[in-house]
Order: sequence, then structure tokens, then C-alpha cells
Amino acid sequence: MSDITYTWAIANLERELKTGKIQTVHYTVSATDGTYQSGAYGSIGLDGEVTIPYMELTPEIVVSWLKDHFGEEKVAEVQSALESQIKNQREPESATGLPW
Repeated sequence: MSDITYTWAIANLERELKTGKIQTVHYTVSATDGTYQSGAYGSIGLDGEVTIPYMELTPEIVVSWLKDHFGEEKVAEVQSALESQIKNQREPESATGLPW
């Protein structure tokens, strides 16, 4: 399903005020094929790995660190899970409801 667009975003950052070091990154990942969409939310601890001053951070920098921290395999795993959710929306295998 190469027609799916994935968007990684930063929802929030937790930092130590004294040093400005980022401790936790809260992130979202959304996927869409133009008709269906799915999303995920998560957080990871960085243990102060981020060394750029807090006020100089941008979403692109933090998303890059997040993906580097995860590694290609984990990024692919997250995106694959979202792809599966979209596939299930396109072609449902089960349903709920009542016959009346």
C-alpha cells in the first residue's frame, strides 16, 4: 500500500528545567490513504540524550531524533501497524451490530 502518507509529529516534550535536557518525547503518527486514516500516540524517554538547547529545537529535529532512537525496524513496524488498520477499514473482516 504505497499510497499511504505517514506523518510523524511531536505532541509534547518533558524537560529538566535546570539543564534544559529533554527527558521524554510524546509523539503521534498518523496515516492516511486519502479516504481512510489511522493513528498512534506514544512516548519515549531520552534520558537527556538531546544536546541542542531547548529553545533551538524544531519539530523536524525532534522527529529525526525520535526516528533515530527507534531505528528503521521500529519505524517500519509502527507504520506497518497503521497500514494494517487502514487495510482493515478498506476491507473489513468482521463487524458488530444487531440484525434488527
